[in-house]
Amino acid sequence: MKLSTWALVPATLLACGAATADILWQDLSVSYLKGQNYRVGYPELQVYTLEHVAGTSWGDSFMFLDHSRSDNGARGNYGEWAPRFSLGKLSGNTMAFGVIKDVLVATQIEMSTLQTNYLYGVGVDFAFPLFKHSQLNLYRRQNENVDDSWQATFVWGLPFEMLGQEFLYDGFIDWASASSDQAAHMNFTSQLKWALHPLLGIKSRLYLGVEYAYWLNKYGIKDSPGFRTDESNLNLLVKWHF
Repeated sequence: MKLSTWALVPATLLACGAATADILWQDLSVSYLKGQNYRVGYPELQVYTLEHVAGTSWGDSFMFLDHSRSDNGARGNYGEWAPRFSLGKLSGNTMAFGVIKDVLVATQIEMSTLQTNYLYGVGVDFAFPLFKHSQLNLYRRQNENVDDSWQATFVWGLPFEMLGQEFLYDGFIDWASASSDQAAHMNFTSQLKWALHPLLGIKSRLYLGVEYAYWLNKYGIKDSPGFRTDESNLNLLVKWHF
């Protein structure tokens, strides 16, 4: 599919802002997942993930790269980059109102060996009590191999303490609409992580925990008795920020 004119707007914004961009904060992490009961592919996987997130003078950026290894030795790579452009920062005017902290132009690119998809739309950052961060992004999906559709993504991070220990519960919910050649689908993925670094006396954040993932019609493939695409799996998780 051809890239639409509207999809070029985020790229133009990024190119214009990159020369004067300041990194206000950033975080780099690696994680390891091991789980089974995966659908649409290999049932058992180990996944190594590199993540980078940053706040900049023009907005924010989130990027990750997954490298998966199946139980039979197959390999796979998948990555996403999601730069968002803050209307408050770019205009110099506050966009805060009630629980809304900022309004942004939201973009994303999904990359694999099979396809590249482009997403663009609007995002909202919230200032909910207790939450470290929370945001809602509404996208138009420009898909390479299937018809275009719509997507809503909610992201959150909730730190808490229990029995004198530090924990973090974070994750995302993706919902994408149906089109002529794919079913509506949803991915709920969350991580419950126990902070080990205070116990070990190290500055770099180290977490041990679990990741739970639930898919409804995974990858837009309708679940059926002959081909199950609804997925529910629990993964062992180790994550290190450095």
